[in-house]
Amino acid sequence: MRKIIFSWLLVVSSLSAFAQLPMPLPAKPASAAPAAASAPVAVAASPAGGLLNGYVADDTYKLRVGDTVSFQILEDRKLGIQLTPIPLVVADSGEIEISYIGRIKAVGKTSKELAADIKAALEKDYYKQATVVLSLNLASRILGRVYIWGQVRAQGPLDIQVNENLTAGQAILRAGGLGDFANKTKVKVVRAAGPDGQKKVFELNMADILEKGKIEKDILLQPDDFIIVPTRLINF
Repeated sequence: MRKIIFSWLLVVSSLSAFAQLPMPLPAKPASAAPAAASAPVAVAASPAGGLLNGYVADDTYKLRVGDTVSFQILEDRKLGIQLTPIPLVVADSGEIEISYIGRIKAVGKTSKELAADIKAALEKDYYKQATVVLSLNLASRILGRVYIWGQVRAQGPLDIQVNENLTAGQAILRAGGLGDFANKTKVKVVRAAGPDGQKKVFELNMADILEKGKIEKDILLQPDDFIIVPTRLINF
């Protein structure tokens, strides 16, 4: 009996001691990490007025013979007719060849002016709306040409390079020099009509310029000038 009572007391004291032990608190749920600052989103800038996919036609450089331009009609691209721009070269005539409308003058016009002319011609007969994209691809190194005829060794056109100051005397030398029967004192340079509508004719004495070195009497040439070296009347 004593053993039973003793065992019972031992169990009760064990339970009492266990009750006095500190109980662990329930774990708090991990607090959510602070939301990362959202990365800035790049917003494409709206194209400025007059731009087309970043394209704006040049309105300063005037096209010259030999220049290469890139040409496309956006409506044709959307329809799958012409997916990429095509290169066009300004011919010696000063024109470029355009589908549907044929040859159109390009020399002396900016890309913006030429695009407007092409657009107007296309919309006149062929397109309800034609969005023309035209830009300079490659500028020619040749500013223009002059033409030399008569008593020189090699007649025909001569190129004037960009930034070159070509004189009438230099052009004659480039053409091989004066011929045996040239009238050296009556060489003429004929210049196309200017804004006033009048042609200009300069008479030069090449004997003074080329043989006596009086280069101050020479003149600078402009594109499309004609140099005419006449034949002297009495050849001996």
